[in-house]
Amino acid sequence: MNNIFFEGNLTRIKSAKNFLPEQVFDCGQCFRFDKNERGNYCGVARGKFIEIEKSGDDILLHNCKENDFNGIFRDFFDLDFDYSAIPSDFPNDEILKKASEFGSGIRILHQDNWEALCSFIISQNNNIPRIKGIIRNLCERYGEPVFTDDCGKIHYSFPSAEIIADAGESAMAELRTGFRAKYIYDAASKVASGKIDLNEPYALSYADGAKYLMEIKGVGLKVASCVLLFSYRKYDSFPVDVWVKRILQKYYDGKADAEYFGRYAGLCQQYLFYFERCENNVFLN
Repeated sequence: MNNIFFEGNLTRIKSAKNFLPEQVFDCGQCFRFDKNERGNYCGVARGKFIEIEKSGDDILLHNCKENDFNGIFRDFFDLDFDYSAIPSDFPNDEILKKASEFGSGIRILHQDNWEALCSFIISQNNNIPRIKGIIRNLCERYGEPVFTDDCGKIHYSFPSAEIIADAGESAMAELRTGFRAKYIYDAASKVASGKIDLNEPYALSYADGAKYLMEIKGVGLKVASCVLLFSYRKYDSFPVDVWVKRILQKYYDGKADAEYFGRYAGLCQQYLFYFERCENNVFLN
């Protein structure tokens, strides 16, 4: 990439393509980034605080030195993947073409495996504000402070599986996780003990990776699919929840599935979800 410039504690992506922060962070794939008083998105990824600003055609990554960019955020934002070529995979699908154009700034984040697994367990039968609140409380109680912003707000790391396993199921229940407490604890215990190796899904297909993650109590196909798409970057992973079912019914008579959408099924799901949520003002929770 020849459009990256480093300016001390700032990384500038000149003429950034297919990268709109509001689309990246408002499409349901991540729960730890919010807008600050400047209208920029900020949060912690892989233990590092970052603030993302759109300035004209450029993307500015604040608190991101060259080694942070190369070691974390180049991969986190999937910057070596050409998203502009994706729509050519579905030239005869007019609704998908329209949705991909509307959501052309979406990028699939490469989130920490454990954080993604725990977060999407928490997301089950939940709404986004409550998911964010539970995760925020979890990090504040069991994570480590990594950055204090200019408003005095402390940002925390995501606690490890070992820390959560040691805290126990009752501690997770105290965070008002409800029925999810036992699932969070089971996941943490299996990851901490090595019974579940979170490096394993990288070498597996989408189907086999999902089957492996579903050995964790409370992890069904939807949660496993989200983890594989938003952490392992398996683009053919196709998470289906009640909203996606409604979209598929509305535009495809319920007949479209992962096989129909092909190798970029997960991205198609994101384009359709974001399009329906934002363009058509549907289910804005």
